[in-house]
Amino acid sequence: MSYIVFGQGEKMEISGAVNFTAFEGLKGIKSSQATPSLEYKRQNQLSSFSRVKAVAAPVKPPNSLPVKRSKVEIIKEQSNYLRFPLKEELETEAPNINEAAVQLIKFHGSYQQDNREDRVGGKAYQFMLRTKQPSGKVSNKLYLVMDELADQFGIRTLRLTTRQTFQLHGVLKHNLKTVMSTIIKSMGSTLGACGDLNRNVMAPAFPFTRKDYLFAQETADKIAALLAPKAGSYYDMWVDGEKIMSADPPDVIEVLNDNSRDINFEDSPEPLYGTQFLPRKFKVAVTVPRDNSVDLLTNDVGLVVISDDDGEPKGFNIYVGGGMGRTHRMEHTFPRLAEPMGYVAKEDILYVVKAIVATQRDYGRRDDRRMSRMKYLVHEWGIGKFRAIVEQYYGKQLQPFQELPPWEFKSYLGWHEQGNGLHFCGIHIDNGRVKDVAKRTLREVIEKYKLNIRLTPNQNLILCDVRPGWKQEISRSLRQGGLLHPRWVDTLNLTSMACPALPLCPLAITEAERGAPDILRRIRKMFENVGLKASDTLVVRFTGCPNGCARPYMAELGFVGDGPNSYQIWLGGASNQSRLAQTFMEKVKLQDFEKVLTPLFHAWKTQRFTGESFGEFSMRVGFEELQHHIADWTETEKTVESRTYVQLEKDLYLDIRKLAEHKRTSVKRLVSEALKTYVESYTTDDKQ
Repeated sequence: MSYIVFGQGEKMEISGAVNFTAFEGLKGIKSSQATPSLEYKRQNQLSSFSRVKAVAAPVKPPNSLPVKRSKVEIIKEQSNYLRFPLKEELETEAPNINEAAVQLIKFHGSYQQDNREDRVGGKAYQFMLRTKQPSGKVSNKLYLVMDELADQFGIRTLRLTTRQTFQLHGVLKHNLKTVMSTIIKSMGSTLGACGDLNRNVMAPAFPFTRKDYLFAQETADKIAALLAPKAGSYYDMWVDGEKIMSADPPDVIEVLNDNSRDINFEDSPEPLYGTQFLPRKFKVAVTVPRDNSVDLLTNDVGLVVISDDDGEPKGFNIYVGGGMGRTHRMEHTFPRLAEPMGYVAKEDILYVVKAIVATQRDYGRRDDRRMSRMKYLVHEWGIGKFRAIVEQYYGKQLQPFQELPPWEFKSYLGWHEQGNGLHFCGIHIDNGRVKDVAKRTLREVIEKYKLNIRLTPNQNLILCDVRPGWKQEISRSLRQGGLLHPRWVDTLNLTSMACPALPLCPLAITEAERGAPDILRRIRKMFENVGLKASDTLVVRFTGCPNGCARPYMAELGFVGDGPNSYQIWLGGASNQSRLAQTFMEKVKLQDFEKVLTPLFHAWKTQRFTGESFGEFSMRVGFEELQHHIADWTETEKTVESRTYVQLEKDLYLDIRKLAEHKRTSVKRLVSEALKTYVESYTTDDKQ
């Protein structure tokens, strides 16, 4: 019998009998013959110098001290696979459910919330539901059902999330089963949309018929199926045991049932997750080279399709260890980018994903939920050790990571050809909130033309499979509904994202979604004041707390709530989401944004290199120098280049101002864009 012992960067093989009690704080011995046991497979934090991993282990687990676990771990273990006490709590007359049930309902795709602005004599309890759509695919029927449910049981709005799903807010407890069962019977799902397991698997939403895009989306579907809970509590709870969804693909079933590497819990309703599921949420994204519409590096696992010279997919590059969440004033918590781990042939990708999940399941921390994401395990171990453990579960060595071209951010807003004679239309939705006239317009268009849709990772929506003859009428309808072509939307809004925050999110410290439009208008005004052009832009993201749901730590300018009307300001992310931002200032009050940001924008305008983005400029100049710009800012520096004025007739000006308000832009920008378009058109005609 032999063991591999890891300690202080060293690896050595020990043969013969081993007295395991001599290793203070034995961690994670895995039996190659027996079913994994929580008493010896979970992380033990007693040792700061050794990690022991069995290559071949005894039939019976060695004795070890009990592993400390958080309260949520106990709730999961005692829940009968996510049933108790949730089922009992849902049957009570109370408007809310107890603490244990609150933890369990997350796995079913719902959060209990409290509307802080609607309290009368106590908390105003309601529930948020989140759907699960790999690649953001939504059928025509499901979209129409979600639209109806929002009106009948929600707050009359739909929310498009940063992970390509819907959120439905405002559902009351006594309506939960009706709403859930309706979604399930419409071929939708909320299973695993929250909780300590794999979340929605992202992939580029664009309906191109290219082989690599189709393969990325197909792989996302299979990973979602592989990592979905299997014990059946979801269907027991919401549709009385009737399993509505179709069977998993044969290759998914084969990988799930394969226990040649002793990964599964034998004879368990949850062969991969067991009674404990994962230590914390787990996020996966799949994409193709160059396309970083999915913010790939923010995921626990990121996969990139690698194709041969003929465009045929042949395998995947694998990234591991990304994640956004952190906690204010706890420096041991931090956002982190995923890093390259290796390459694998396409036939084995599901086996490798299963091995990565098992590694996190068995070694991820379960005593401290702040430290339980896989990014901290990769950070603690280093990529070399993490790869070695994954390879033990996988049974093979990973191949070297293959070279990739630079990443690009693509939103694909507006009209595009799919490649099969049909078109798709990407529609910008401010902060993902579908409401009022825009909501009615989308429903009319989607219902009339029987369109399927896709949700994007940037809170936008894509109308798919549009025939050429429909384009003009659809464009007219969208325009009348206030859903403008991207050339008429401020470029700041096109790349901005915000989380819902107040008043519903229990973690929110300050505003995000509701505050973002006004802050963006103020930023545009600051741009104008320092002489930046209408075409100048940067990636801005807002969150109401440090959890980072809108991925502010990847932004060129990130606002992270750290108090009432107060934000941390993060600078330096890349416009293609390939570089992590850094904390620039803390506790900046909402009313002081101009004092802080105007000098920064002036410095960018006057000192940038040709084509240099705001994020690149911030990192090149350095935060110390940027602080000097703020400290030295004077009124004289606020003087911009001389302006030229054009006098308009009063009636024309009033019409333009009304149109500008409708389009949510300034009169100056609207007139400038209109004149620019006219001049360019005139110049083109003149040349012809």
